[in-house]
Amino acid sequence: MSVPFRRSVHAEWIKLRSLRSTWYTLACLFVAGLGITALAMNAAGQDYPGEQPWDPTGRSLTSYIVAQLIIGVLGILVVTGEYATGQIRTSVLATPRRHRLLAAKVVVAVAVAVVAGQVLMFAAFLLGQAVLAAQNVPHAALGDPGVLSAVTGGGLYLAAIALLAAALGTIMRATAGALATLVGIVFLVPALAGLFPSWLQSLFFYWPTLGASAVLKTVPDPDFPHPWLNLAGMCAGVAAVLVAAFAVFRRRDL
Repeated sequence: MSVPFRRSVHAEWIKLRSLRSTWYTLACLFVAGLGITALAMNAAGQDYPGEQPWDPTGRSLTSYIVAQLIIGVLGILVVTGEYATGQIRTSVLATPRRHRLLAAKVVVAVAVAVVAGQVLMFAAFLLGQAVLAAQNVPHAALGDPGVLSAVTGGGLYLAAIALLAAALGTIMRATAGALATLVGIVFLVPALAGLFPSWLQSLFFYWPTLGASAVLKTVPDPDFPHPWLNLAGMCAGVAAVLVAAFAVFRRRDL
């Protein structure tokens, strides 16, 4: 008898919430994210008007740089946690249709990442603007042009990173390997972008920490004039990795 998909999702949610590492990771996400926001906005207020044009929204959302790594860890653990304990075999026996099992894990990972990412981005924005206001520095409100789009875009960006992390975890079956790959994709490759041949430079238009992250700004970036198109391109790349993850998970031995 086939297990309904909603039950598979519920089972994966129970597994995730029962792990201490899940709550430690989420706590780290908010402590680090809001801590960085407070420090960065205090420094920004003291340096004002050093940055021109002034973008208080983009400044308050810079914690995404660290948040994407932490939420990536969460996405990886959704999959690799069971490989580490050997529980993955039991899960496959309970849900023989492997694509359904992985889909349930992906749904749970994305749902948690969307909620956590959006809450973090809104909290970071409100905290950052409060810090600026306390220093009598021009600050933004959610109703200002482009602000709500930037804040919600930040949450969607973090969810995409979590989805990428879950796909990498599925392909590599090891937390360390998946995390190292994610760090390379998110941090290392963009840092070395200048070393690549000129004919490859156009690829960075869709690279996660470059073009897609431009959605978190309200001041247009001349290098990435269409940030939502960049984010869409990034999501397409993540979808391709996820398709590969489903193919690998379905065919190989556990």
